[in-house]
Amino acid sequence: MSGDTSTDASGPAVICQRLAKTYRAALSRGGVTALRGLDLAVPSGQTFGLLGPNGAGKTTLVKLLLGIAFPTSGMASVLGRPAGDVRSRERIGYLPESHRYPPHLTGEQVLHHFGRLSGLRRPGRARRVDELLRRVNLGEWRSVRVHKYSKGMLQRLGMAQAILNEPDLLILDEPTDGVDPIGRREIRDLLLEQKARGATIFLNSHLLSEVERICDRVAILKEGALLRDGGVADLTRPRSAWQVEMRAGRPDAVAGAMARVPGARAVDGRVEIEGDVAAVNALIDALRGQGVEITAVLPRRDSLEDVFVKVLGEGETP
Repeated sequence: MSGDTSTDASGPAVICQRLAKTYRAALSRGGVTALRGLDLAVPSGQTFGLLGPNGAGKTTLVKLLLGIAFPTSGMASVLGRPAGDVRSRERIGYLPESHRYPPHLTGEQVLHHFGRLSGLRRPGRARRVDELLRRVNLGEWRSVRVHKYSKGMLQRLGMAQAILNEPDLLILDEPTDGVDPIGRREIRDLLLEQKARGATIFLNSHLLSEVERICDRVAILKEGALLRDGGVADLTRPRSAWQVEMRAGRPDAVAGAMARVPGARAVDGRVEIEGDVAAVNALIDALRGQGVEITAVLPRRDSLEDVFVKVLGEGETP
């Protein structure tokens, strides 16, 4: 990895303390507040997802961490140094949401250009560029100018550019935007490889199913305020509810059983009930009494999308 690697790997890769940012506005006396006293820590070596609707402050936070913008108050540190410090920026790989490359360059030339900016010397740089072009399935397109690349190809090239210097921290804004399902799986595998070598991944994405698959922790922002921060497994842990799956073809029998059990409801071809083990046992007995064949009984787990919608609905406007 490039640059100073003396930072204690056990400490957080990103720390924000009372971080706030207000943009001046010509027509607004108070300006526009993008972040409101954010307290956040991203553990080293984990994959972290930053979630929120448009205008939540996600892009502003990324700009502050990279030193592109400066806070109005509070502080942020990245890899053990103040945000924007040159020694920490050398150890960051960044893929913005809307990235463009000079259209006359080939994919290979793009990576060589960024390799030079990262301080990679030519012999090692050539090997690294070749390795990454093959890794993101652009080996056959290395000599093609990027203006002929599809959106998905440009995203894969951007991923290769972001990990070119084997950074300690990857900051990725919508890395799977415009990528087909196969391409999303390839990018997901690539991110898992980066995590396996010890990199910390800081991810912005609207694809909550992808975030749920690869992230260890998430934070949910709304109008610059932190509403929820925690491990994905904790946020989506099973609650006191059950799903009963059945063999199809007996809708009348299922309806008859549900009528006998208070709180039972049909959801996507299954029957759900909230309550303890006694409640689900009563439902099972009622279904069996109607001759319904049960195939599975599972604890109900909220998806990350369920949590996201619920948190935003409960969150008060700051």
